[in-house]
Amino acid sequence: MKIGLIDVDGHNFPNFALMKISAWHKSHGDTVEWTGDMYWDFDRVYKSKIFTFTPDNDRPFPCEVIKGDTGYDVRSRLPEEIEKSTQMDYSLYPEYPFSIQFFSRGCIRRCPFCLVHDKEGEIHAVEPVDLNPAGQWIEVLDNNFFANPEWLSAVQYLLNHKQPVNLHGVDVRIMNEEQAFWLNKLRLRRSIHIAWDLPQLDLTEKLREVTRYIKPYKLMCYILVGFNSTIEQDMYRIERCRELGIKPYVMPYRDFENKTTPSQYARDLAQYVNKPQIFKTCSFADFMPRKGFKCAEYLKNTIIN
Repeated sequence: MKIGLIDVDGHNFPNFALMKISAWHKSHGDTVEWTGDMYWDFDRVYKSKIFTFTPDNDRPFPCEVIKGDTGYDVRSRLPEEIEKSTQMDYSLYPEYPFSIQFFSRGCIRRCPFCLVHDKEGEIHAVEPVDLNPAGQWIEVLDNNFFANPEWLSAVQYLLNHKQPVNLHGVDVRIMNEEQAFWLNKLRLRRSIHIAWDLPQLDLTEKLREVTRYIKPYKLMCYILVGFNSTIEQDMYRIERCRELGIKPYVMPYRDFENKTTPSQYARDLAQYVNKPQIFKTCSFADFMPRKGFKCAEYLKNTIIN
């Protein structure tokens, strides 16, 4: 068979599903190519779209077309035989010199703004996939790394491979001293990604506890704005991170159905916080994202504790 692939979202990050699909088909003697701009004589085309807001590629093909991933349907799944395979085709993305890895899927949380639990269910360990033979570090994409009942085995796997690690999902609410101890054993390539998404939960003391085990400069805290939070709640979380020496990173909310877009305030706040040279040198009130507009306008009648 001749297989065509379309990464609808673009090539900004390797597409995990397409890499598994390609490796499986190649191992069964099929040829696999990106569809490109030309009409090739494919027997089957796979289209993967992660984000609902990505414009679809609606080019017609005179063959079977399989569409999958969250951008099309949160319930979509790879065929069982491909899902169980651990083979990965890193040749699809030669521009990325790293491996991508999952040790678990699912989550213990049911956050109202997140689809992970709906898509992947309860947290469960999965078999690691093959690493990139030319990889220089490992991107660990687990949604909740330490909620995995086999997290210590995952840490040992990473230590055995002796490569720098980038952890994408660490739940600070469940982190304890033992987990922090093992985190400090890893060769971290970038900051550990934690999150303070729900302003109704005051994580100040938990963050303070964690910084007794892990140096604050090793932590980056995602802060969700535009989802049931006030400006006062947004600024409270940001300023608590600043006081503790943790890097905040503002994530404006986008709904799954792509019916809402971030407000101008959310975009301005993200521009202010996410650019360290700005965040470290002026207050949000003094920040001027546009000529003639100062963000102090947002803070009128708002008390920041």
